[in-house]
Amino acid sequence: MALEDAHGRLIGDLRVSVTDRCNFRCRYCMPAEGMDWIPRDEILSFEEIERLVRLFSRLGVSSVRLTGGEPLVRREFPALVERLAAIEGIDDLSLTTNGYLLADQAADLVAAGIDRVNVSIDSLARARFFEITRRDALDRVMAGLDAIAAFPEVSPVKVNAVPMPGLGREDVLRFCDLARDRGFQVRFIEFMPLDGDRAWQREDVLTGAAVRALVEEVHPLVERPREPHATARVYAFADGRGEIGFINPVSEPFCADCDRIRLTADGKLRTCLFSLHETDLREPLRAGADDAELERIVREAVWRKELKHRIDEPGFRPPARTMSAIGG
Repeated sequence: MALEDAHGRLIGDLRVSVTDRCNFRCRYCMPAEGMDWIPRDEILSFEEIERLVRLFSRLGVSSVRLTGGEPLVRREFPALVERLAAIEGIDDLSLTTNGYLLADQAADLVAAGIDRVNVSIDSLARARFFEITRRDALDRVMAGLDAIAAFPEVSPVKVNAVPMPGLGREDVLRFCDLARDRGFQVRFIEFMPLDGDRAWQREDVLTGAAVRALVEEVHPLVERPREPHATARVYAFADGRGEIGFINPVSEPFCADCDRIRLTADGKLRTCLFSLHETDLREPLRAGADDAELERIVREAVWRKELKHRIDEPGFRPPARTMSAIGG
């Protein structure tokens, strides 16, 4: 029987964080210093991740996205991709990465069975990239983007950008050029209250509509039909050269048909990115629970999945974990 919540939504998408560690310190995700990392013995092993993904697959999950932290810092990460790609029922296995280690691992990831890759690049200007990520690494990230784009079987390659305060017209047009010249789908993701510095304010959010207006000053857009459960509103450039997308969880929530759940690196099931509660799967797993017991725990948690995240409502509280600890 399919995995369903109390609001009638069927769950088909699982985001799996494989580590909370990262080699960047992006301002919308982590503080510059002072992170308390999850102890290594509390991180799920590859065998444990594989067992849980097999369970979720039997419950109707067909799409799995691997996240972090930065997933490519996890030792022997392509071996995990190979394990998960072999699971019956997983039709779409994807990865979100900051791209820093991608040039070295692209070939191994493709050989292991990765289907799609999203690369997070928050600016195409070196100085601003450094300001946001606190790392002078734009050239290396772009080399990683080029490396994965060399494999036509990985399609589409998407570029994720979080518009931070100070984003200007020239910054936006650089991303447009990338989408139009290289065939990548660039997606702007609104800044969410999951930053490590806890400095998020609603007025700091550069909305998707505001960014789209900057684009359309130069490039007219034509909206594509929205696919069910999609996070992005996707637009084609009117002349047919490339696509651009806008993920607007703050200004235009897409909770109504959300089919996503998340598994943290330490084995906690989260039914919403902004959940205030988690369900522990690691401890029953390590205590010897059989699949029937794990399924019962999962079904009860998913049944309680939140109707919406309530960011713009009075009394909203962000989760205790930051984005890097939850998984993107």
